[in-house]
Amino acid sequence: MAELMTEEPVELQLERYRTELTGYCYRMLGSVFEAEDAVQDTMVRAWRGHRGFEGRAALRSWLYRIATNVCLDALNGRNARARPMDLAGPSTVATATDAQLPEVTWLGPAPDGRVLPETGDPAEVAAQRESVRLAFVAALQRLAPRQRAVLILREVLGWRANEVAELLGVTVASVNSALQRARAALAADPATTRPAPTLDEDHRALLARYVAAFEAYDMDGLAALLHEDVTLNMPPFALWLTGHADIREWMLGPGCGCRGSRLVPVVANGSPAFGQYRPSPEGGHEPWALIVLEVSAGRITGVTNFLDTEVLFPLFGLPPRLEAGE
Repeated sequence: MAELMTEEPVELQLERYRTELTGYCYRMLGSVFEAEDAVQDTMVRAWRGHRGFEGRAALRSWLYRIATNVCLDALNGRNARARPMDLAGPSTVATATDAQLPEVTWLGPAPDGRVLPETGDPAEVAAQRESVRLAFVAALQRLAPRQRAVLILREVLGWRANEVAELLGVTVASVNSALQRARAALAADPATTRPAPTLDEDHRALLARYVAAFEAYDMDGLAALLHEDVTLNMPPFALWLTGHADIREWMLGPGCGCRGSRLVPVVANGSPAFGQYRPSPEGGHEPWALIVLEVSAGRITGVTNFLDTEVLFPLFGLPPRLEAGE
């Protein structure tokens, strides 16, 4: 058994992999908070075991082996995180209820900086961004945990089948079979096969029109930006809506408190996102939702309003409120 053969402190060697491991664990677990806990557990186990580390294996592979085991243990015997669309059919304004489900039910958003590399080959960075889109991560949660690991390692991270087999302690044939089943499951989900938006002037113009329409509460202008089968969901509420008409009716009815809101841009899950601040009775604007948009072919295909602003706004570096004039 060989120790890590370098004079660099082991903590610094391990820290170099924190972001990519967090991205891996987020795809596995569906929560950036659980992912960060899993990575911290991985780092602690690696630090404790580094004197017995087999130098013949790459440090990165060893860390992924530990992280995979941590995630599989965390997933053992529990329900996968989901989106409202995964649990029941759509609501209408007339049938919607205020039923809420616990936080552990829901797929959560992730700041790009916590789960994606800041630099690298542009094509690889684009592929990594695509692999943390909400629709893709939600589809991953519907796979069995080991299928999930296989697909992420093979399709997202580009590992060879024999490397994945060694990591999981299974045969190459087993890896290939799991990958085939996982691919088939994802291919059956239209949300995962829509083309990703091109980050060009047209895309930026679409977002500018969305902000202008939302802040002016121009529902006709907003509806013009939506795909015909657009969805709107609002964890922790179990309801979700689909189509221009129902979403417009909701925004002008139960959602009318959003009139006069301000939007502050951020980025989540490789997608455009906004901190939404509604008018406050005390003046200024107070946090209401983290809005994550899904965009494809020049239209908005999904709107997710995450309402746990007390937790999410600090995570995304959003201010606790907007004062008058800001």
